[in-house]
Amino acid sequence: MQTILFTGARGGIQAQVIEQIKKKNYKIYVTVHNEKQLELVQKYYQEYSNIECLKIDVTNPDDLKKLEKLTIDILVSNAAIGEGGSMAEIPMNLVRANFETNVFSYFTVIQIILKKMIQRKKGKLINMASLAGIVPIPYLGSYSATKASIIKMTQALKMELKDLDCNIQICLIEPGLYHTGFNQVMLENKYTWMDYNSFFENKIEQIQKRETLVCKLLEKKSLDRIVNKIVTAITAKNVKAIYRDPFFQVIGAKIYTLFFE
Repeated sequence: MQTILFTGARGGIQAQVIEQIKKKNYKIYVTVHNEKQLELVQKYYQEYSNIECLKIDVTNPDDLKKLEKLTIDILVSNAAIGEGGSMAEIPMNLVRANFETNVFSYFTVIQIILKKMIQRKKGKLINMASLAGIVPIPYLGSYSATKASIIKMTQALKMELKDLDCNIQICLIEPGLYHTGFNQVMLENKYTWMDYNSFFENKIEQIQKRETLVCKLLEKKSLDRIVNKIVTAITAKNVKAIYRDPFFQVIGAKIYTLFFE
């Protein structure tokens, strides 16, 4: 029985991935950010003896010590937050918090799990990035930058591991806009500070209308395609380097890199 650890698994895409594999021959660790979320997922998965739920705040050193006791075959790194706002004036404490969760703590978890994988000479890392790491989104520059960092750091790690005699597979998952509620939180949280004394004060209504329209036109309601790609990454004997979706957003990202970078 292989062991799988999911970080940031309270809902959305990862919850649906777990739904697809929870009856398969895996020992699954479902980790969430706080005690309230832990109560909810423990209740939800209480009938499954192969699922263990843990409270792991990836920015909390005491929580990270729990991971040192585990031996994991497959790590699905997903823990993330999103801070919105103009790069001209977003408070730097928000940028630091965004990078602390999405990049620094994210890779701290990877290092903890990876060390045992290297010792055992096998394992699989599945890192959740985003098409926002390829195509920057206005007023989500901080979040986009964290996802770009994940992409490049993962690619560098993959090249480095080729110098070791081990079978550790690494892949990136790069979703586009999916309707999980996460996007709406990112788009709205900037208005807790950006709607007063902002350079963009007179543009806020225009920005909100544009963001609402983009979500309405581009957000995919069904998560099935990206969920199926992550399940494939988990179950496949040999994984691809990158799994991306939705299709037309992927095409748009490729066009952007060709003509606008």
